Amino acid sequence: SCMPSNEGVTVLITSNQIGRGNEELGKILIKGFLFSMTELPVPPKAVIFMNSGVHLVAEGSNTVEDLRTLSAKGTKVLSCGTCLNFYSLMDKVAVGEVTDMFGIVSLLSSAARLITL
Repeated sequence: SCMPSNEGVTVLITSNQIGRGNEELGKILIKGFLFSMTELPVPPKAVIFMNSGVHLVAEGSNTVEDLRTLSAKGTKVLSCGTCLNFYSLMDKVAVGEVTDMFGIVSLLSSAARLITL
């Protein structure tokens, strides 16, 4: 239907920074993006982290508090287990749950609206 959904958007984050170019800038942008999502009137349905994006859920990351805020608002925060293992971060997950590729594909394929970064 053409009616806007009241259900939050699903966000796929595939990197620990936004865009190509300066890495420091990219990390500032992703931090700002995640903080801004906490201020949406309808929180995201889910935020899924893959590849270097999983660094954003790890202990010590400046994005953990914003992700905890989203989680408290009902957003599913999900990280790719294969990715966490690759970066040796499985025991450092500070927010959300670990999922597998099937779980990720299932969520993405059922998403009414998807943002990919």
